[in-house]
Amino acid sequence: MAEKPELATLGVRAGQVRSQFQEHSEALYLTSSFVFDNAAQAATRFAGGEEGMVYTRYTNPTVAMFQDRLGALEGAESCVATASGMAAILATALVHLKTGDHVVCSNAVFGATIQLFNNILGRFGIETSYVSPTRVDEWRQALRPSTRLLFLETPSNPLTEVSDIPALAAVAKKAGALLAVDNVFCTPILQRPLELGADLVIHSATKYLDGQGRVLGGAVAGSKALVGEPMTAFLRTAGPALSPFNAWVLLKGLETLELRMRAQSAAALELAQWLERHRSVARVHYPGLGSHPQHALAQRQQRGGGAVLSFEVKGGPQGAKAAAWRVIDATRLMSITANLGDVKTTIIHPASTTHGRISPQARAAAGITDGLVRVAVGLEGLADLKADLERGLS
Repeated sequence: MAEKPELATLGVRAGQVRSQFQEHSEALYLTSSFVFDNAAQAATRFAGGEEGMVYTRYTNPTVAMFQDRLGALEGAESCVATASGMAAILATALVHLKTGDHVVCSNAVFGATIQLFNNILGRFGIETSYVSPTRVDEWRQALRPSTRLLFLETPSNPLTEVSDIPALAAVAKKAGALLAVDNVFCTPILQRPLELGADLVIHSATKYLDGQGRVLGGAVAGSKALVGEPMTAFLRTAGPALSPFNAWVLLKGLETLELRMRAQSAAALELAQWLERHRSVARVHYPGLGSHPQHALAQRQQRGGGAVLSFEVKGGPQGAKAAAWRVIDATRLMSITANLGDVKTTIIHPASTTHGRISPQARAAAGITDGLVRVAVGLEGLADLKADLERGLS
């Protein structure tokens, strides 16, 4: 490969290790454990004195290839894979936080993330404060002497608000805290948070890294000091590991990631422009639109608007929720499901599903209205997608 390969090349070639059989496609190692030459080698491997495979919970060749490939795409020294995106967030918190620590988190994150910080980490004495993803001053004001982690998604789910990663990285550094960025909407194809100053990048590999809605997976990428040894040790003990089969599927997904992200982002921009002109739509949220409040910031730190957009339907006689549900129920092509990142376009009502478990006050603070509909644009024909939405909008 060239000295600095392009992202498309890294997605296809990075991290591959061939066995003695010289297979062209990455091998799938479906084994729970590995055999040693002798007792001394077994003892050395278990003690960490020799590199090599021991047990698939924390060492497996297929998983290692996925970790190395994603790490290369993110420009990270180290990458550790987990069983899901939520497992990646949990692992990050349990490795880098302890009782008495404080987290500052964007109030515009996935609903399960809020549940994790509040209902699970909160039970162990880790407190979380929530702030606007776009107001840097709120992050500064929320800091405490005990703040150890700043956590955000950018663009946010589902309003696609864009956070200023370099500015928040400076805030975190001054406070002696880590900045972790959930990069699920952009992937490293459109945004590389580590280059912008973040300490850790979180992925739900279930989404765009797979790209076809087949398996669950997660990952954390960053420096060796923050990810390599400490997170591998956590996986070895706690066990939220990625299965080899899922890692193999995700490796295949990474091969087409660059093509899919470019094509789906271009389609999302055109669909967002069409929706913005529609008489039944009150507002469209998409970073690629000039009307988006952080459009200029998105142009600086992203290489595209991404493939997720949301829009607010004008309320009819029965209210905004009924109008939004009418649009969703009228679709015949789009899949009504909460997942995103698929080549099949998905549509969902965030207020009653992905963010339904958080309080009405928290939803209001995050700007998630009853009339909001989220669409994750896939690879179908644009005319067909427009016709599918038009059925419920007209």
